[in-house]
Amino acid sequence: MTFKRWLVALCAFFSVAVATAGCGSSVPGGAVATVAGNPVSTQAFNHWMFVAAKGQAQSSPGAPLVVPTDPPSFSSCIAEVRKQVPTLAKLKDEQLRATCKQLFTSLTGQVLDFLIKAYWYQAYAAKHHVSVTNAQVQNAFNRDKTAQFGPGEAKFQSFLSQSGQTVQDVLYRVRVNLIYSKLLDKQAKPITNGEINAYYASHGSQFGTPESRDLRIVLTKSQASAQAAKSALQSGQSWSTVAKKYSIDTATKNNGGVLKGVTQGQGDQALNNVVFAAPVGRLEGPIKSQFGYYVVEVTAIKKATLESLAKARSTIKQNLTLQAKQAAQVTLDNSARKEYLAQTHCLSEYMMNDCHGYKPPKG
Repeated sequence: MTFKRWLVALCAFFSVAVATAGCGSSVPGGAVATVAGNPVSTQAFNHWMFVAAKGQAQSSPGAPLVVPTDPPSFSSCIAEVRKQVPTLAKLKDEQLRATCKQLFTSLTGQVLDFLIKAYWYQAYAAKHHVSVTNAQVQNAFNRDKTAQFGPGEAKFQSFLSQSGQTVQDVLYRVRVNLIYSKLLDKQAKPITNGEINAYYASHGSQFGTPESRDLRIVLTKSQASAQAAKSALQSGQSWSTVAKKYSIDTATKNNGGVLKGVTQGQGDQALNNVVFAAPVGRLEGPIKSQFGYYVVEVTAIKKATLESLAKARSTIKQNLTLQAKQAAQVTLDNSARKEYLAQTHCLSEYMMNDCHGYKPPKG
């Protein structure tokens, strides 16, 4: 799961982002990783593992809250599993240790992705002179808190309790989210009128509807049957009678052969060629096709429509802005990774793809 997605999934409050910086390569005691010399403390890691485990438990009501933070023995985790899951209490340590390790690996990937990239992006922002003030953070926090939870504290405090987070956790995430947004704004270029015009010219089908035709058809197995159906129609018999008698098309034989809203390229090509060259009201056929022989009459033509550039401009700008933001995210992510991955070191038990020297497991 990506850094952004995990943060969004972790708590449905505020959008995601990142955090801080330094220099060095070894992992000191009391830390699980370092980024450019800045330690990712075991205490911080364990706290966010608890938050991640709370989020996972909430997505599965009734599931036990087990937080595996003691590799490689997982003694505490094993004891917690035995305590909370009676059906597993009698399993051997080795079996429970494997379960704890599996859960640990799953949560570690999420938590370290968050914590490490938090360092990457805020360090990158500092290097490129991008910052936010305490007042901006507080204003954004107040605005989003009210929008999400309304006035008063009750719902917000309930959220903190349910998610395992503190007010400082949320403020931190607001800060790094603002910084990340500023980095994206700096990366993305404004959309020009020329780009909007070019998009409109090359995506015309998105801003209108193609010509369509309403038909009556009879589909038969043989040319002789198709000719008999055509003759019957020419002699004044109704489409309802003729379709019911001769047609093998189950979708239209019982509704008088009516087929509405056919567009170019839809259905059999041989029938298509005739239909889109025929005027309204002229009986055509027999037409040989891959399905049999058709007799057809166009009953109505609905002309193609095209929304004007003036009306489409707002939608196009929105689309192009989203594309530019996505491209900016990719560029920013790649730039930060290139800058800081070699300076990101993790203890062996905590290795994942944001750590220098990480090798994915074989198989």
